[in-house]
Amino acid sequence: MLVTEMLKLAPSPEQGQALLATMRACNAAATRAAEVAFAHRTANKIALQRLVYAELRHGFGLSAQMAVRSIAKACEAYKRDKTIKPVFRPLGAVAYDQRILTWKGQEAVSLLTLGGRVVVPVLYRGRWLQREGTRLRGQADLVYRDGVFFLAVVVEIPEPPRQQETQGWLGVDLGIVNLATDSTGESYSGKGVRAVRRRNARLRARLQAKGTKSAKRLLKRRRRKESRFVRNVNHVIAKKLVGKAKDTRSGIALEDLTGIRDRVTVHKAQRADLHSWGFHQLRTFVTYKAALAGVAVRLVDPRNTSRTCPGCGHLDKRNRPARDEFRCVSCGLAGLADHFAAINIGRRAVGHAADDAA
Repeated sequence: MLVTEMLKLAPSPEQGQALLATMRACNAAATRAAEVAFAHRTANKIALQRLVYAELRHGFGLSAQMAVRSIAKACEAYKRDKTIKPVFRPLGAVAYDQRILTWKGQEAVSLLTLGGRVVVPVLYRGRWLQREGTRLRGQADLVYRDGVFFLAVVVEIPEPPRQQETQGWLGVDLGIVNLATDSTGESYSGKGVRAVRRRNARLRARLQAKGTKSAKRLLKRRRRKESRFVRNVNHVIAKKLVGKAKDTRSGIALEDLTGIRDRVTVHKAQRADLHSWGFHQLRTFVTYKAALAGVAVRLVDPRNTSRTCPGCGHLDKRNRPARDEFRCVSCGLAGLADHFAAINIGRRAVGHAADDAA
């Protein structure tokens, strides 16, 4: 399987200035290429290259491959939304492929800059590269974050053999109030995450209104604190779910929530919670941790899982009189709605497995 590893680099001051100058030039060139793409309404890399290649080479001092990578970056951004003209941050990530990046073992990397190649030591090789049987794949992204250079690389990791037989499915219901609830009834509350997000939103509003230099410094220091906290919470939940599934020789059944934000309508007060909901990150963590543990993962249709009675199978909107409460109007079975939804999700995975086998 493929995972992304962030390798910390340790360039000298001179090398750091060369890398920064290169990043600024590449991003400025990508912005210029995006202007031309927007003006000509084209996301075709070959067509765009004919229009701007010479200008990027001579106007921004880029090498041939750097110009090509800048054009590719502009095309990818323009393709995502053709109604806007992409503009790139001066120190946004810059892609390096095999023509402009060379590894010197795993201890150093040679990177092309505007002034030539620099060999930069790798200070931290990450957790995956230190494992036996792993190898680097494809291109890497040079990232500058909080005064530190990183190289985001793709690492190929050998997967362990899958469990011989899945003896059941651990259904997992994803949500905002409860980030996850599994079919055994264990819930992982989202109360702490929502409290942190709301507290940070209030603090950001006060600091932005104040506008002083000290307020801006504090905003800069705190800008990634919330995302690190949420990421850690999702890692912990994913680890527990995968561990439980492995111990019980079960697979993990998850809701396929693709496009959920476009399908649902919420009150204004709930919009921030919906649009900051990190269900995709949690699903990604569960998927890769499960692959490393040899646990099967299956995505199922989430429709009506919280309205269907797991006892008699009766489907009715009235089965859910409140967000947390489930009470079947047919058989009278009552309990926590998220728990019953997780049970239904696990059962749907059994049905999918049977269909696959057929």
